[in-house]
Amino acid sequence: MTYTTQQLIDILDQELKAAWRGERVLLSTDDRLANPVVSKAIGADKLSKVFAFKDFRDQIHQYQREHNVSGLVWHPCSFKGQTIRLPEVHPDLTAIPADKATLAAAKSSIIQFWHDSIAGLRLWAAGHDPVELDAATVEAYIKETEWADISATRTELYLGLCWGNPKDCYCGWAYPESGCHRIIAAAAEPSAIKV
Repeated sequence: MTYTTQQLIDILDQELKAAWRGERVLLSTDDRLANPVVSKAIGADKLSKVFAFKDFRDQIHQYQREHNVSGLVWHPCSFKGQTIRLPEVHPDLTAIPADKATLAAAKSSIIQFWHDSIAGLRLWAAGHDPVELDAATVEAYIKETEWADISATRTELYLGLCWGNPKDCYCGWAYPESGCHRIIAAAAEPSAIKV
């Protein structure tokens, strides 16, 4: 029997708790961190917990790839009385090749939800100093990206237009192979919430 995505999430949660209770010990932490000053400041005990969990999570990722177990979880997003369910890669799992296809297949319904929700709102490129965008620029981004994600607050809607590796697309170091344009729809200048 192959473990399901939810079972792997539960196993990882149990393992993380065991590691932080000190029930998992990794003796070879000194050679894991290249900076001896940071290593000494953090302490061998905490490093042991971090690397024990990291090693276990790497084994789970290998299991996912070998047994074709998805790393996606589905969650709702609600805005202005509308709700959509969309997939995202769980933070402790990895994306398998089929997951990228699932993300891409959900793009059209996410974009439709976006279009149905942004009437009367201004569009902004997310960043330290948000820049206002026109609808044509956002539509060009939509056409050139592989999949989309969406999240909301009470007054703002956040669209992610992503490409590349689903696990790395939000990391600046992965650009340009992987990335994500973050667009904010807001009545006025967006809040200081980081997306």
